[in-house]
Amino acid sequence: MDFAQSLRMIVPEEILSIGGLVLLLVAAWAGDRASRAISIAAVAILVAAAAFTVPVLSDGHMGADAQAFFGQLRVDAFAAYAKLLIYVAAAACLMIAPRFFDSWNAMKAEYPVLILFSVLGMGIMVSAGDLMTLYIGLEMNSLAGYVLASFLRVDNRSAEAGLKYFVLGALASGILLYGMSLTYGFVGTTSFDGIRAALSAEGNLSTGALFGLIFVLAGLAFKISAVPFHMWTPDVFEGAPTPVTTFFATAPKVAAIALTMRVALDAFGPQDDAWRQVVVFAALASILVGALGGIGQDNIKRLLAYSSINNVGFILVGLAAGTAAGASAMLVYLAIYVAMTVGSFVAVLMLRDADGNQVESIAAMGGLSRTRPVLAWCLLLLMLSMAGIPPLFGFWGKLVVFRAAVDAGMVPLATLAIVGSVISTFYYLKVCKVMFFDEPTNVVVGRSDGTHWALLVASTVFNSPLGYLLTGWLGAMAATASAALFLAA
Repeated sequence: MDFAQSLRMIVPEEILSIGGLVLLLVAAWAGDRASRAISIAAVAILVAAAAFTVPVLSDGHMGADAQAFFGQLRVDAFAAYAKLLIYVAAAACLMIAPRFFDSWNAMKAEYPVLILFSVLGMGIMVSAGDLMTLYIGLEMNSLAGYVLASFLRVDNRSAEAGLKYFVLGALASGILLYGMSLTYGFVGTTSFDGIRAALSAEGNLSTGALFGLIFVLAGLAFKISAVPFHMWTPDVFEGAPTPVTTFFATAPKVAAIALTMRVALDAFGPQDDAWRQVVVFAALASILVGALGGIGQDNIKRLLAYSSINNVGFILVGLAAGTAAGASAMLVYLAIYVAMTVGSFVAVLMLRDADGNQVESIAAMGGLSRTRPVLAWCLLLLMLSMAGIPPLFGFWGKLVVFRAAVDAGMVPLATLAIVGSVISTFYYLKVCKVMFFDEPTNVVVGRSDGTHWALLVASTVFNSPLGYLLTGWLGAMAATASAALFLAA
C-alpha cells in the first residue's frame, strides 16, 4: 500500500487535524467572543468526520485492505464503530457547554479546540495497530483531558480535579509504557500482528511477556476507570465542569474500552487464558465497587461516577468471554451506555436554582416530579435504564453481555454480575424516590434552553422501550465491527 492510499484512508483524522488547527488560529485571532461560533464549527467538523467514517462501517472494511501506513493504523469497521460513538458524544458535549460556562463567565474559545484534538487522539487509539501508535493516540487524548479537567479556573474543585487527573494519569502512562517495553523486549516487536504471531508460536507465555501483558492492561484499566485503578473517577467527575465530566464519562471511555478490546482480542488473543483472569477480576471488582460505592453518595455527579465504574464492569464481562459474540455485546452495550450517560448528565446540567447555579445535591432534588415534572420523568427513565430494569433499553445491553458470557461457559461470572446489578439498583431507585416521594424543596426552579431539552428527550426516547426497534440494526453493526477483531483468530 502506497503513502497516498494511506492518506485517503484517514480522511476523518485529517479533517479533525486541519479543522482543529484552523479553529485554534481563529481562537487566537478573535478571542473568547468567537467561542460560540467556534463550537458550532467544531460540531460541523465532527459531522464531516462522521460522514467519511460511516461508509467504512457500513461496507464492513477489515483485513489487510483496512491497514494504513504499513499496519500502524487499522481503518476497519471496528474502529469506525467506535469513532462514530466518540463523535456523537463529543458533539453533545460541545452543544451543552456554552450555557454552563456562560453562567460562570468562563466560556473560552479553547474549549472546542481541546475537544477536537482529544477526539483526534481517540481516533488514533481505536485505529492503533502498533504499540507506538497506541501510545501516541493515548497521550494526545490525555494531554487535552488534563487541561479540560481544570478548565474552570475560578472553581477550586476544577483545579483539584485537573491536578489529580494529571498525577494519576502520568502514573498510568508510566505503567503502560513499562508494559509496552517489556512486551517489546520479550516478543521482539511492537506490531499487533507481530505480537500475535510471536505469542502463537511461543505456546506457553514467558514470565517477562506475562508481566508486559499485565502492565499494559493495568495502564488501560486506568483509562476505563476499572477497579483497582478507579480512584480518580469520583473526585474528577465531581470537580471537573459538568460538560467536561460528560465528555470524560463517554467519548474517552469508549476509546479506551475499544483500545482494550483490540489489544486483548487481537494482539494478545492467542494467550486469552492469561489475560482472562485479569479481566474477570477487574469486571467483578468494578461491578462490586461501583454498586457499593454509590450507595452513600449525596452528590449526583459522584453517584454517576460510581455508576460509570459499575457499567465498565458489565462491559468487561463481554471481554472476559473472549468471543466474537462477547465483543459484539460490548459494542451494543457501549452505544446504549453513551446515550444513557449523555442524557443523565444533561439532566444534571438542567438542575438549576433561581440564580442559575447548578444543583448537585440529591436531597435538593426532592419533589422534582411536582415542580419540574418532564425533567423528573426523563431522569427517572434514564436512572431505571441504567439499572437495567425492563422494558427499558438499558436492560437489553446487560442481557446481551450476560448471554455472551453464558454462551462462553462462564455461568458463574454472569451470575455474580447479575447479583451486582441488583445491588447497584438501590442508588438509582434512591434518586427516583427523592424526586417522586419526598416533599418539594423548591430548589430546582431554573429554566433550561432548547439544546438541553433536545438532547435529553432524544436520550430518553432512545432508552425507552422504543429503543428495541433498533436492536436488529444495532446488533448487525456491532457484529460487523467485532468481526474485524477475529480475522486472525
